[in-house]
Amino acid sequence: MITLTTDMGLKDYYVASVKGAILCQLPEAIIIDITHDIPPFNIATAAFVLRNTYNDFPKGTVHVIGVNPETDMETHHLVVEFDGHFFIGADNGIFSILFDRIPDKIVEINLDQDSDELTFPTKHVFVKAACHLARGGTPEVIGKWVKNVTQRKLFRAVVEGDVIRGKVIYIDGYGNVFINITQKLFKETGRGRPFHIYYRRASYEIHHIHKTYNEVPDGEKVAIFGSSGFLEIAINRGVKGSGGGANQLFGLKIDDIVRVEFGNTNPLTGVFPFH
Repeated sequence: MITLTTDMGLKDYYVASVKGAILCQLPEAIIIDITHDIPPFNIATAAFVLRNTYNDFPKGTVHVIGVNPETDMETHHLVVEFDGHFFIGADNGIFSILFDRIPDKIVEINLDQDSDELTFPTKHVFVKAACHLARGGTPEVIGKWVKNVTQRKLFRAVVEGDVIRGKVIYIDGYGNVFINITQKLFKETGRGRPFHIYYRRASYEIHHIHKTYNEVPDGEKVAIFGSSGFLEIAINRGVKGSGGGANQLFGLKIDDIVRVEFGNTNPLTGVFPFH
């Protein structure tokens, strides 16, 4: 089984060309599209999507990451083994944000390309490596061991007294907004105290965490900790009549700051309307 996560979209021929190349080398391959709608070159979004997906596949699955895949003198192509899965991509920092620890194995790919075309490594390098692994081959046969991956630092949620400051890291197709505040951090900082979640402008706030979207009426804002484990701001069933979501209604976009304030009062009104 080989999965594909790319920023190629479906308008052009690129995805079909990659799939055709896989089937030429491995006709029995099962090819699964995770997504081809990653914003161009956005490894942070690719990492978020893949880390919430890969573990649902069987051990031994090969995950091809075709996002910002080109190499240079400092960026190489890697096969990374983690938790029984194989990941193929450029060492552009994505592996450091995809995993919470150093991978089990890291191999720098040294395969020769079948083509002189250097601008399409997802097809000419990653496919070759993926088919080798899907046949049961080992990573070290197609490369050399390396000790670590390139580190990429992202803005992480920070705690300042009774406040957690996070930011929007992902917006899904429903307009649901994901914040880089984990349920674990929320619980450890809040310790069961009442809270306000502030976003975009002071008039937008939430002071209750629900378990599901439909615990609030259609069109009402809601905050949950979903399957990703991150804080999520959403609109139940979108905005009536428009199909919009939280990002559209509240003007939220990637990298916008969201803060959670714990305490007994609303700093704007002096009253905490907790329920």
